[in-house]
Amino acid sequence: MESGTNNNSPVIEKIQSKEVNKSNKLNKSNQLDLSNQVNTYTPKENSPVVIPSSPQPQKAGLEINQTITNQIATNQTTTNQTTTNQITTNQITTNQITTNQTIPQSQINPSNAVPDSGDLVVPAVEVRIVGATQELEAIIHEVIKTQVGADTNQRQLQRDVTAILNTGLFSNVTVSSGETEFGLKVIYRVQPLIVRSLSLEGAKALTYQVAIEPFKSQIGQPISPSTLKNAVKEVNKWYQDNGYSLARVLEIQPNPQGALTLQVAEGVVGEVKFQFVNDEGETVDDKGKPVKGRTKPEFLRQQLQLKPGAVFQDKVVRQDLQKLYGLGLFESANVALDGDANKVDVIYKIKEVGARSVNLGGNFNADQGIVGTFSYRDQNVRGTNDNLGVNVQAGRRHLGFDAKFTSPYRSSNPDRLGYSINAFRRRGLSETFDDEITLANGDKVRQGRFGASFQLQKPIDDWNTTLGLNYKRTSIRDRKGNVTTKDELNNPLTLSGTGVDDLTTVSLSATKDQRDNRLNPTKGSVLTLSSEQSIPLGLGNISMNRLQANYSQYVPVKLFKSDRTQVFAFNAQAGTVIGDLPPYETFNLGGSNSVRGYGGGKVGSGRSYVLASAEYRFPLPVSKSLGGVIFADFASDIGSGDTVLADPAGARGKPGRGLGVGAGIRLNSPLGLVRADYGITDRGESQLHFGFGHRF
Repeated sequence: MESGTNNNSPVIEKIQSKEVNKSNKLNKSNQLDLSNQVNTYTPKENSPVVIPSSPQPQKAGLEINQTITNQIATNQTTTNQTTTNQITTNQITTNQITTNQTIPQSQINPSNAVPDSGDLVVPAVEVRIVGATQELEAIIHEVIKTQVGADTNQRQLQRDVTAILNTGLFSNVTVSSGETEFGLKVIYRVQPLIVRSLSLEGAKALTYQVAIEPFKSQIGQPISPSTLKNAVKEVNKWYQDNGYSLARVLEIQPNPQGALTLQVAEGVVGEVKFQFVNDEGETVDDKGKPVKGRTKPEFLRQQLQLKPGAVFQDKVVRQDLQKLYGLGLFESANVALDGDANKVDVIYKIKEVGARSVNLGGNFNADQGIVGTFSYRDQNVRGTNDNLGVNVQAGRRHLGFDAKFTSPYRSSNPDRLGYSINAFRRRGLSETFDDEITLANGDKVRQGRFGASFQLQKPIDDWNTTLGLNYKRTSIRDRKGNVTTKDELNNPLTLSGTGVDDLTTVSLSATKDQRDNRLNPTKGSVLTLSSEQSIPLGLGNISMNRLQANYSQYVPVKLFKSDRTQVFAFNAQAGTVIGDLPPYETFNLGGSNSVRGYGGGKVGSGRSYVLASAEYRFPLPVSKSLGGVIFADFASDIGSGDTVLADPAGARGKPGRGLGVGAGIRLNSPLGLVRADYGITDRGESQLHFGFGHRF
């Protein structure tokens, strides 16, 4: 008989999940569902621990290349006496044969031992396993062919030894046999592998400190497949709990010295790609060519946290998607994967909004007559999210314009500040001085402004902060453009008393934006805090500080069945002015951006204010471009109207508080979101309002 020892790397089966066996390939066409993806990793039941194939242990045969000095076997005639022929390793004793020995065949065939012929079989009446735990004994019984009641022979015992070694769970195996009048007794003596250490292979996210915890009970103990399987489950659970949805344990490789190697695949990112999609959601056009976008892929890569070589993590991808939406350039953004658990390409499929628009038109204005308008807007100048907007209005008596260029802060270049430049010239009817009280010549009060501002922008922690220097000159004029100092009741209209005031301010604002989409949010919130301190220069020598806070919250709801999102939106804001307050700088309440149903400034004009609005936004089934809104607005000047110079609100009978409710329509157009709202006030009045973008 022969024995074997685990001198070569054993061939053992991988501990891995059925999911990995069936498909380790990620479908390129499928989009990643970050909210529900779970990777279960269940080891094969009752299977031994194994590693990839390595050279098989040398097969012992009848050719033995060593001389034995002791007697090989003795023949005895006593009835029922058993003579044993043992297989062992690393020692030479009487009645034992060690591998790599040479013995004449006649010397290894005692009359009452297992016959040397490979074809001669003897029934096994007893099969014992010595030195194994109950778990390992069960594994041995599964892999050996010699079973009680079944026939066996010398070659089969040899194959059994090889099979036991090939599990990789044992460092040494011997077999001994003895013949009785009923058959053969077989004893397998085994030495289980003692686990000494653990090492990691292919791990970036998984640290040794985390990995060793579930394996601690195995160190210094005989190897236990069930313990290793439970440890693998713990490691895979750690991956899932920490958002590494592609990561998993591939196998455990033990070596003859008891060192375990834990091999993992963590979903290392290969390439980060971008594909633009059209209105049909396709990445190719009718001609089979890729859909082209204006945004430069290199610019987009600079905005993302996820980089090639990093481990794929759900949280990082969610943050990157939110950042893409925050650019205001995309209507939709999704993630697809291409690859397997070892290496995966991440593909962002994005649909751009109409970032560039030109509008040429005209309208009739009761104040100025026929007015021609021109507007140009580009939210993606040079494909890098720089913004340019120009509006020009030309009438018979006035030429107005408003131009602004913004280059936002780039997190990919933290040493560079974002900035914006704005210049304007405007003229229109005053919301503070409405037509209830006119000028001395009977004209309505017209308010003209021109000026410029320069602002720097940089995020601090989760806040987007802006520091600005602003200048504007405000003049009160009649219809012909003549400067006027007082109204028909002899009330002053400017702080300087000349009809013209200069206001230079330093402004500071901080915004914490946690919305999922800046243009059309469905969840999250945004909070803005601001302060504007004047520098007393020029006409009026104004010294004031304006404080404001503005908060909006968005909550997805589902009041009726629809595949499009329904949203409950809430906005609350407040403000006050400390110090000098020119009447045209009051908080004017009422209008399309305040209390709908009231005209602009018709609720009140105060030093302080509060405003609250709630909207239920829902899709309309007639078209994907249409949506509906039900709203309610409330505002109050908190009794501060009479603290303003000449009390313009009190003189005009403004109530100081107002409520408006109503409904509206939203249309997604090439020019952006167009809104129309019809509001009814608590005083029974009503008004139709038009505008661009959501109310908040």
